[in-house]
Amino acid sequence: MLAEMELELARMRSARVAAGPVQRGCVVGCDGGLVEVSGLPVPIGTLCRIEADSGGEGALAEVIGFRSGHSLMLLLGDTMALRPGVSVRAEGDPGMVRVGPALLGRAVDGTGQAMDGGPPPDLRETWPLGGRREHALERSSVIEPFDCGVRAINALTTMGVGQRVGIMAGSGVGKSVLIDMIAGFAQADITIVGLIGERAREVSDFVSRHMTGPQLGRTIMVAVPADHAPSLRMRGAQYACALAEYFRAQGKRVVLILDSLTRVAHAAREIGLLLGEPGAARGYPPSALAAITRLVERAGNSQASGGAVTGVYTVLADGDDQNDPVVDTARAILDGHIVLSRELAQRGHFPAIDVPQSLSRVMDYVVEPQHRLAARELRSLVTIAETNRDLVMLGAYRAGADPQLDRALSMKNALDGFLQQEQDECSNLPDSISRLAQVMHAEHQP
Repeated sequence: MLAEMELELARMRSARVAAGPVQRGCVVGCDGGLVEVSGLPVPIGTLCRIEADSGGEGALAEVIGFRSGHSLMLLLGDTMALRPGVSVRAEGDPGMVRVGPALLGRAVDGTGQAMDGGPPPDLRETWPLGGRREHALERSSVIEPFDCGVRAINALTTMGVGQRVGIMAGSGVGKSVLIDMIAGFAQADITIVGLIGERAREVSDFVSRHMTGPQLGRTIMVAVPADHAPSLRMRGAQYACALAEYFRAQGKRVVLILDSLTRVAHAAREIGLLLGEPGAARGYPPSALAAITRLVERAGNSQASGGAVTGVYTVLADGDDQNDPVVDTARAILDGHIVLSRELAQRGHFPAIDVPQSLSRVMDYVVEPQHRLAARELRSLVTIAETNRDLVMLGAYRAGADPQLDRALSMKNALDGFLQQEQDECSNLPDSISRLAQVMHAEHQP
């Protein structure tokens, strides 16, 4: 207890105190969760404290726009009993968030507040919440393979350090299990996981599995469950990206796992509609889809520091529609996509990766020619077997009619054994490549 008090006193001593007067505004309107404040002209993205009548801590709100000289804000926490004339003041540096190594091993919310029961992290550095825009030529190329620990990805859709890849599937197909495997097995200096708009149960489950043992010192979790305000969900995703950028600037190799881009787009849609922006593609205003592009573009390699942010983003395909606006936007901007199949999941095939539809756009640049040829050959066999599965199951196919299909059917058990992997089983990159070579050459052995 004394140690925690000393840490808090040290943090208070190091905090910068504004010497001038504190500017305050007052609430003049509230409509559908949108709070209108007069007398407080602060930039968009500024955190403000709406003071409570009872003298308590009050509630945090974020400025999201302006109208007729008034600031428009969204509450970040639970709703409170507002009334006209309640005092509002700005907090912190506009557009900046606190970052630092003290967050390693911690679970925080979208404002950087600890949610793991520990003391407040001692954060003395700041970073722009929206990121620091880099020139396109300051991003170095993806030339080195990334080991994610999942055999089907390592062997057939090999990722690269600094790549941005999406995991796309409908609900209940295994996205959370797959990112859980990547978070535990990926080879990186630091792992940052953003659980945005997901179930609160998943947050506690992730903490119990990954925030212990040797992984604790290299993992940060930013969690904003689905029942929180859209502005806090949006801020949580931006905060996770800001942390990844900060550690990349220190020369670290970071893997950023964001679950999910679709929930971020939903939050941006709620904010856009509150501001009066018209819905365009299936109700998504243009700003909601643009938010996805801005988040994804923050990952990548840094030529100046030598650090890298490898981004793994889950994308929920509503109704299993692969042409959903969010899925289509993400697929266009990402460097690859891993599609999960509900049919494979129903067969008990996990991870349910649809090999023919999955793609890594950087694989040809990060693997050896022998690996590339073996992967293409295996993908071809899987495609032929899946395309003709119904024909074979009906008994309408006669052996010998198609030698390539005969080969695929004779290797079916070996292919399924290669593509399937238990959740607690790690298959690193060298082992995955070796296993791929063994499967493709097994039929030629006497």
